[in-house]
Amino acid sequence: MKIHTKSVFTDKAKSDGLRILCSRFRGRGLSSDRYDVWMPNLGPSEDLLRSFLAGRIEWQEFARLYKAELRESSSLDKKNRSIRNHGQKFTLRLLQQIAKTQPITLMCQCAEDEEHCHRHILAKILSRPVN
Repeated sequence: MKIHTKSVFTDKAKSDGLRILCSRFRGRGLSSDRYDVWMPNLGPSEDLLRSFLAGRIEWQEFARLYKAELRESSSLDKKNRSIRNHGQKFTLRLLQQIAKTQPITLMCQCAEDEEHCHRHILAKILSRPVN
């Protein structure tokens, strides 16, 4: 699989492939030519992100809660008895399939060298089978 991570502010490269902005916030003034598709559903919830940025939770707790959010069932699941969404499972599987044939780059507004960014967690999740 070809999965990369990048800041949305880093210059484009041909090796990026499909550029996915995976952030709840697009960002004021951010030109849509910085990414190919915006998938806010892959970003951490606003409450979770704010808790981490404010220092109310540590990185390990943020990572655990973010992973749980990706697998969290939605209220839509309550309306379906037989087929359930189970969070972002199908979106994650789709991105895995795309990454088998072309590169994908997961992006957000964090600095390029930021180690504590959800895009790195998401890349690790996509590199393993989604249950």
